Amino acid sequence: MTEAAAAYQLAQVNIARLKAPLDSPQLKDFVDALDPVNADADTADGFVWRLQGDSGNATDTPVFGDEWLIVNMSVWRDLDALTAYMYQGRHREMLARRREWFERLREAVTTLWWVPSGHRPTVAEAESRLLHLRTHGPTP
Repeated sequence: MTEAAAAYQLAQVNIARLKAPLDSPQLKDFVDALDPVNADADTADGFVWRLQGDSGNATDTPVFGDEWLIVNMSVWRDLDALTAYMYQGRHREMLARRREWFERLREAVTTLWWVPSGHRPTVAEAESRLLHLRTHGPTP
């Protein structure tokens, strides 16, 4: 990795609107998988940081003032590390089932951006990035 590349890391955020309350039978498989999937992320090659609340995940972290939205935000070494994690193992299995638990939203719900190494993005920053993408589309 070049020195310039090491100066930045990749932040990602994705939000989802629940189809039912987190404590409902409909979301049981999703909720039961949170800890193991997060543990996989925590030990994945290239993982740097993830947003966590008191529960160890971010399901209790407000986003866009909508109690039915949940947020996932993390920082990775680079796109290859994030992609490798996303499309393997338990995360891939859960991704394949997302329509069981979350509504299909019309606006952008995921965005990536480069942050200086060591920076930990806030939910407000992530909201701003999503709104920018929705308004202006993708940028370099």
